[in-house]
Amino acid sequence: MHMLIYALVEASTADAALAAGKGVFDNLVGVDRHSNAVFDYYVTFDESSTVAGKSRWGERPTAAPVDSEAGQELLGDGWETTKSAFERNLQTVKDALGELSDEEIMRDKDLARCAFQRVGAAKGPEIALYGEHGCGIRDRTQLDRLLDESDTLWIVPADVHF
Repeated sequence: MHMLIYALVEASTADAALAAGKGVFDNLVGVDRHSNAVFDYYVTFDESSTVAGKSRWGERPTAAPVDSEAGQELLGDGWETTKSAFERNLQTVKDALGELSDEEIMRDKDLARCAFQRVGAAKGPEIALYGEHGCGIRDRTQLDRLLDESDTLWIVPADVHF
């Protein structure tokens, strides 16, 4: 499956932001042997591919200042993706706790345990926004703090496969 994810990085130019974003994405696909891969591969919007990136999602900026119109749109998309995934998985967890026995949850009936894991995910398909060091941005307070702390924040989108 494919999804869009976004790296929030500090940079002075679009090229520097793209390079920093690619560093985040490299970490998330396990380019470094010490990193923990959560995605199979990524394609940024400066690259050509027949199955990913522009060919799948259409035109996107390769990098945009967060305070620009394009940056705000990308940021909004990333936050809504993360929030929706959390809410969907949290509802599954609530339903499982109310309807299933401990043994049924332990056996992963209705994928209950899977939903528990997804609610607690820090990286991977349940998270669409990542900070400069590859840490998933999981709550609005964390995102707001990051936005408030930088005047040179850029957002870099990538299509990832998982």
